Amino acid sequence: MAGKLRVEVVTAERVVYQVDDADMVIAPGAEGTLGILPRHAPLVSLLSMGEMRVKRGREEDSLTIFGGFLEVANNVVRVLADVAERAEEIDLARAEEARQRALARLRERRADIDRRRAEMALRRSTIRLAVGRKRRARAGVGGPPLPEAQP
Repeated sequence: MAGKLRVEVVTAERVVYQVDDADMVIAPGAEGTLGILPRHAPLVSLLSMGEMRVKRGREEDSLTIFGGFLEVANNVVRVLADVAERAEEIDLARAEEARQRALARLRERRADIDRRRAEMALRRSTIRLAVGRKRRARAGVGGPPLPEAQP
């Protein structure tokens, strides 16, 4: 299929996502957002934390990506992610609990708290909530708005 992209997202544990008919991939590259179209030049890039979107006609699939690599060659986009999940797999209640725990740890300001780890947990949970809520909004299943995360 010269006019379409094959997209594969895998982690060490499983194949998270796989399609043969993508029109565009938008991914969180380490140096900024990457946009991949069919016939893209070969590329290897580090990935950051964020949302990866795969456009297929009028459909759009969303995934959370937390680090890894992206490779593009011969209309194939391969993502080897440290952690990845499809938007529909996100447990919003669990993500909100994780966000609240991270915020509480950051507010404590104790010397024994690893602030960087708490900040990363806050960022991961905020990304999961945003992606999960966006997907549910598209599907007509709402939820409360995402509050601003101020430590």
